[in-house]
Amino acid sequence: MIAIADSGSSKTSWTLVKDGRVTFQFESEGYNPCYNSREEITSSLRESLPGGYDWNDISLVAFYGAGCYEDKYRVIEYALRPLFPKARFDIAMDLMASARALLGHEPGFAAILGTGTNSCLYDGKKITHNIDSMGFLLGDEGSGAYIGKRLLKDFIRGHMPVDIRESFYHSYRLSPDELVDRVYSDPMPNRYCASFARFLSGEQAGSEYAEHVKQDCFRDFFKNIVVHYPDYSTYRFNCVGSIGWVFKEALVSVAKEFGMEEGKIIRAPMEGLIAYYQL
Repeated sequence: MIAIADSGSSKTSWTLVKDGRVTFQFESEGYNPCYNSREEITSSLRESLPGGYDWNDISLVAFYGAGCYEDKYRVIEYALRPLFPKARFDIAMDLMASARALLGHEPGFAAILGTGTNSCLYDGKKITHNIDSMGFLLGDEGSGAYIGKRLLKDFIRGHMPVDIRESFYHSYRLSPDELVDRVYSDPMPNRYCASFARFLSGEQAGSEYAEHVKQDCFRDFFKNIVVHYPDYSTYRFNCVGSIGWVFKEALVSVAKEFGMEEGKIIRAPMEGLIAYYQL
């Protein structure tokens, strides 16, 4: 039996696969080896493991997550080994999960557009080129956090159309001063800013302003990151993440402006990872 884990900052999605069939799915806390010790991970996951399974039957644990750099692989492996004593481990960054989920064993371009942004070229086995998104403060163009920052700036500076500004205030009941204070005091400002991106998928979906903001933010992603990959336009545009999925129409339109045809655009990598390990 195989256990596949897709770990984010707040939760880890687990899927158990046996003989090519999904047998069970559950969630645990999110684990980042840059911030969580192996003892913390072991203790937390032990409390989350469902009963009724012999965890000695797990032959492979495939664990993907933010912070899973090569020098952190041992933290994850040593944390999981007491719980899966007979398993071998395949540990990698969330970007590798996206590449494998989108492309399997084929070469191509893969991106993540969720709370944050990431992207790469993949040769079917490994990531061959990655342009640093530089994170929330310096980059992350096209992400939920980037779109959220744009909305907050437009609201605070009065750049929103009047009716949309009124709708924004009605939705959140926060003044410009309160929003600035929240952004600078929140322990996770990237997540806080990203939470405003959903405003464009509500009653404003399809408005001229909403389309303008989405396309502007996606154009920044292409201009500052995607076009700098060698021969980028020879690849199809493949993407994992809630922002890419929810705003797919605008994203595909901008990709075509930059000469990239639509590839796979999926909300989460798990289904593609299951197919990858079945192969």
